[in-house]
Amino acid sequence: MPATTLSEAASKQLVGSYGVPVLQEHVVATPDEAAEAAERIGFPVAVKLCGDAIAHKTERGLVRLGVGTADAVRTAAVGVLVAPMVRGTRELIAGLQRDPRFGMTVMLGVGGVLAEAVADVVFRLVPIDRDDAADMIDDLSTQALLGPFRGEPPVDREQLIAVLTGLSDLAAARPDVASVDLNPLIVTAGAPVAVDALVVLDGGVTV
Repeated sequence: MPATTLSEAASKQLVGSYGVPVLQEHVVATPDEAAEAAERIGFPVAVKLCGDAIAHKTERGLVRLGVGTADAVRTAAVGVLVAPMVRGTRELIAGLQRDPRFGMTVMLGVGGVLAEAVADVVFRLVPIDRDDAADMIDDLSTQALLGPFRGEPPVDREQLIAVLTGLSDLAAARPDVASVDLNPLIVTAGAPVAVDALVVLDGGVTV
C-alpha cells in the first residue's frame, strides 16, 4: 500500500497525544463556521486549507496569516483549519526521519529563515531518553539562539526535551509512522509550540 500523508489537523492530534505542544485549533467546513471559530480564538488568526495529502501549504498559497476580520476569514475559508497567530523571534524544526541503513531517527535543528544558511541539525537513533534529548539540544551549534534573545527568555529546555522524547515514544509505539515534520516549532515566551505538523504513514506496515 502507498504511504499516506495525514492532514495537518490529524498530524497535530497524533503528535499532541505524545506531548508535543500544539495550538487549540478548529477544523471547519463552511465560511460561517470559520468566522465563528476565529471570533472564539480572537483576531488575528491563521487560516489554512486542511486535508489529507495536502503538504507544502505555504508554497502553494494555501495559508493566510494575520487574517483580521470575520469577513476576511469567510472569504478565505472552505474546509480549513483556523488557528491562533503565534509570533516569535526564533524557530526550530524537529521530527522523525527513517535512515535507510540505521532505522528511525529523531531530528532537531534551527528552522525559519536561518535553516538553509546555518544548516544546524542533529540526529539520534530511536529510542532516546531525557539525557539523549538534552545532549541533542547541547549539540546544536547555534547555542546563542537558545538563550535569552531579543528581549525574550531562554528556550525552555525541559519543554523541548519533552518534544524530542515524545517523538521517540511515538516512533516506538507506531511503527507505521514513516516520518514526522514539525516545522516550525516557534519559540514564544521561551516555550516551543508546533504551529505546523506533517505525519506520513507507511501503508505497508500494520499496527
